[in-house]
Amino acid sequence: MPEFAIVTGTHIAELLDGQDSHVIELVREAYLTHHDGDSVNPDSHFLRFPQKPDARIIALPAYLGGKVGLAGLKWISSFPQNVRSGQQRASAVLILNDFETGYPLALLESAAISAARTAASAALAAITLGTAAPRSVGVVGAGLIARTVCRYLASAGVDLTTVRCHDLDQHSAGRLASHLSDAHGSHATTGTLADALDCDLVLLATTAPAPYIDEPHALRPGQLVLNISLRDLAPQLLLTANNVLDDLDHCLKANTSPHLAEQLTGSRDFVTGTLAGVLRGEVPLDAQRPTVFSPFGLGVLDLAVGHHVYRTAASSGRLLTVPGFFGDTARW
Repeated sequence: MPEFAIVTGTHIAELLDGQDSHVIELVREAYLTHHDGDSVNPDSHFLRFPQKPDARIIALPAYLGGKVGLAGLKWISSFPQNVRSGQQRASAVLILNDFETGYPLALLESAAISAARTAASAALAAITLGTAAPRSVGVVGAGLIARTVCRYLASAGVDLTTVRCHDLDQHSAGRLASHLSDAHGSHATTGTLADALDCDLVLLATTAPAPYIDEPHALRPGQLVLNISLRDLAPQLLLTANNVLDDLDHCLKANTSPHLAEQLTGSRDFVTGTLAGVLRGEVPLDAQRPTVFSPFGLGVLDLAVGHHVYRTAASSGRLLTVPGFFGDTARW
């Protein structure tokens, strides 16, 4: 049995640097493996706090077969008030378990892994669901996830020449615009919510607890919306769109916009299908409608990226092993 190991956030950042295209492919394979039934992805479990209603810690258990063959658990916190003191909103760890014995193999700092798998999922959706190359990109919410998604969009070949950034915190919107100009040569500007929503490709990456985008014509035919934060869009808007999810049962809960649409209509008929279904050619899209991609975020994606990081860390000498971690493993 291998010794228990730790992979630090510093090493993970190094191992993921320059790997955007490969991570997108890992996420694609994970979606298809999940679609084919070679996975177990139970409900995520939310730990909430009465004295901190906007904060939560989520447990995402999963098993992913295929080329990965690991079980594991992501434990990720979201404390939006951290932003006020200049700290990242989210922090996370990922535990990987050997599928033969059940023993944990490693503990990985997982904020970067979580951001990478989220960004890769969004980039994969952008190149799979878009009916035409976007001439403009609108970004609503200017945090780490928005920055990472934009990086992965660029790696996937999405043109970031014209980007409009909006955030309730004008300083954050300005920082994102400056970053995109420096990192990607974008003509990135800040503006209103309406400015961002007027773009061909719209990224929603906020911490909104309830819908606030409710104008009847907020979405237009042919537009693609990456609904990463899941609670920005009023449910009636989804009824006019192609609705592509990562997993129906996972996304239709916790008062996400798709969940609210289900409650509004009393059915799931408004759901067009899953991203994996589109990849398989099983789900057609109506070009006369906008398309909204709503990913709840599957634990199998964390396992796919975490497995890659763990193996690369082992081969490059970046595992920090903990001798004697398990104590006596013999039954007698």
